[in-house]
Amino acid sequence: MFGFGWFKRNKMEKRAAASGFTAEVMSARESYIAGRRGVAELTSTCQGCISLWEGALSISDVDGTTLLTPSTLAMAARSLALRGEAVFAIRENGLVPAADWDLSTRDGKPKAYRLSISEAGGGRTETALAAEVLHFRIGVDPVAPWAGVSPLKRASLTTGMLQAVESALAEIFENAPIGSMIVPMPESQEVDLEKTGRGFVGKRGRIVLRESVNVAAAGGPAPTQDWRPSDLTPDLQRAIPKETLDASRNAVCGSFGVLPALFANNAQGPLVREAQRHLASWTLQPIAVQMAEECTAKLGGPVAIDVLRPVQAYDLGGRARALATIVQALVQAKEAGLEGDKLNEALTLVNWGEGDKAA
Repeated sequence: MFGFGWFKRNKMEKRAAASGFTAEVMSARESYIAGRRGVAELTSTCQGCISLWEGALSISDVDGTTLLTPSTLAMAARSLALRGEAVFAIRENGLVPAADWDLSTRDGKPKAYRLSISEAGGGRTETALAAEVLHFRIGVDPVAPWAGVSPLKRASLTTGMLQAVESALAEIFENAPIGSMIVPMPESQEVDLEKTGRGFVGKRGRIVLRESVNVAAAGGPAPTQDWRPSDLTPDLQRAIPKETLDASRNAVCGSFGVLPALFANNAQGPLVREAQRHLASWTLQPIAVQMAEECTAKLGGPVAIDVLRPVQAYDLGGRARALATIVQALVQAKEAGLEGDKLNEALTLVNWGEGDKAA
């Protein structure tokens, strides 16, 4: 007889676990797929914020290269807002956007890409070195420094709530009997009931007929002349949908760097300018600096992208008053004999001088 020891392994089986390669690849791929579910991307709130990103970056001032055209910057802005990253293949005649990509890394930095290029008759796949590809990304996580994370993915709980509230409201207005009423009807033949029901056709709201009121429930029969209707419109005020919807919208706007007050009905000029300044200064200009850093490393020359000047995210009146004050101060300094190093020393005290290491 043969023993059952023939299937025993002679060597210890090793599997990747915890932060092994397989786990990292699966986690990165899961994050990539989950970030493109389209849960909240279909809401007007997200599309409004994305449009602000597209418009601001598309009119940015670009120095050092002609490859970053307004259309390319708009595509990059939309991809960054929805996917957290954008990939373009560098060509002599311009940048070619990649619909999908896979990459290999060393020390957490990409070294080679497999790009999927979209075509009208069907896409194609090609390989390229990292130096031949512009890879913009935001919200980079140390676990996967080669991949970006979109604001929707970083605030997935809030975006999910926004999607749930808007979907629930859409289903209510589509399926709920809004404007419908129950009209009590006396005992009658079915033909007469149908004829009476057809008489309500064309009226606003849907009519539901109750066949009889001759019942003995709740203390006795109801009078046959009681035709007071009962409204079927659901009471949504107790669910506070407006407050929940406004809170989720404001949170999603905040994740995109947009002040929620920008979309307020009573927003005035100073508030709009402040919202523009906040979006351009704290969200889009840092993204533009990272994009310029990538272009400088890949295009062989210094590249600068300025969002603030074209968007004019500042108070024109305040800048004019500041300019008048500066000119007056310079005139007074010249009259007092402050020039050269002495003037620079005075300007350094307020972080305006040369070499004061102020932004």
